Amino acid sequence: RDLAGGPELLPRTIVVGHSSGAAAAMRLAEKHKLGGVVLVAAYTSDLDDPTERASGYFSRPWQWEAQRANCGFVVQFASCDDPFLPIDEQRAVRDGLAPMVQYLEFERRSHFFDAPFWELLDVIRERLGLSPRESS
Repeated sequence: RDLAGGPELLPRTIVVGHSSGAAAAMRLAEKHKLGGVVLVAAYTSDLDDPTERASGYFSRPWQWEAQRANCGFVVQFASCDDPFLPIDEQRAVRDGLAPMVQYLEFERRSHFFDAPFWELLDVIRERLGLSPRESS
């Protein structure tokens, strides 16, 4: 009940989730109205990993329609060379959230560990209605 300052603020909140945090963000979006969701390295299954299975995120079907209905917007970042997530897993998230998802696929971003992640900052600035950052 305290998430993002309480349920009344969730519709004005942008939730950013990376990897298993993206799975958490997608489950949150199934039950709550959100301002928007940014998914980084999102996936749809436990990938036969016991820790992922224990999370419970993957124990029931994804409610794509509810996620689409509850999110003001969805942006997804994916990378073809992610060492943990096959690109087909990431594209399955894209397909489930289509047509509303803004899908950004990269060739060489691995699991998006490296900073700075300018594209993420740019998306958030844009969605908040802020002016673009100045390139250096």
